[in-house]
Amino acid sequence: MPDHKSLVMKQQNKAGIVQKTFPPQSLTQILKVVSSKIELLESQILRDVRTDIPLLNNVAEHILSSGGKRLRPALVLLGAEMFGGIDERVMQAAQVIEYLHTATLLHDDVVDGAETRRARQAACRVWGNEVSVLSGDYLLAMAFHRLTKLRYPEVLELMSETTTRMARGELLQLTRSYKTANEDDYFEIIINKTACLFATAIKTGALLAGASGKSADLMYDYGMAIGISFQIVDDALDYSDEKKTGKPVGGDLQERKITLPLSHLLEQANVRDRKRLDLILAQAIIEKPQIEEVTCLMKRYGSIDYSLAHSREYAAKALQYIANFPDTEI
Repeated sequence: MPDHKSLVMKQQNKAGIVQKTFPPQSLTQILKVVSSKIELLESQILRDVRTDIPLLNNVAEHILSSGGKRLRPALVLLGAEMFGGIDERVMQAAQVIEYLHTATLLHDDVVDGAETRRARQAACRVWGNEVSVLSGDYLLAMAFHRLTKLRYPEVLELMSETTTRMARGELLQLTRSYKTANEDDYFEIIINKTACLFATAIKTGALLAGASGKSADLMYDYGMAIGISFQIVDDALDYSDEKKTGKPVGGDLQERKITLPLSHLLEQANVRDRKRLDLILAQAIIEKPQIEEVTCLMKRYGSIDYSLAHSREYAAKALQYIANFPDTEI
């Protein structure tokens, strides 16, 4: 019988995580490990969110059925699968993670003034900011209501801390300017805003399935590294093909968000190019030709390649955490 380390590595290799490159699409291969449960979860997510308020149902269905990868709930299921199997509590926890994530999307789109989400109109553009914010509040409240029913204090504490960190990450992003921010600022933002939910998702699944404290912590570190890697690539895709990504090219640039490609470019650009970048970023609206100009500069200075190299480093770190798992857990 294979030891735990070998089994986990086999699962990850099967899932397609061990690759030379690490685009976000490869993360969807995680679903292969828990594909049958994801199908069941999909129907539960859409069914259980329905209320007697038609407007809320419309908003929830609009965003929940918009083609999301369900990566975060998949990590809950994957964590449980590694340490004893998926039961009803694990499925409930996976729903909680997806509702929490969806609530943040509704809120983020209002804050960012987003036009689209997953290649369709953002909910705030269809129903307005008030409805989007309140719908996000409802999903957040429902997530924590379901969480209390798990009757697992450690998971409740973990999720509460994570929600606080996500809000902190959003506030950091709002208050830190691209003019003065550096890579440390960028990583602080994405760790709090994005990666900690990946980490919490897989640790939650592991805890509910009976993992030891040490193994659950290693799962958390694994999820954190995966989340950081995911976000770096997602930021690099801001300068890719809109048809492939479903998000407008230059959307993050338009919002002056601190991303690793932009941070690297601003740091590496010579005086002339830096002045040109400052002029572009000072415009009220950055037009398509200027976005293309910035993209060309990023290619010239190697900012995209630099970012993807960092993503691969974090993917490798994730596999290192797996290699450190105790052999006796299963």
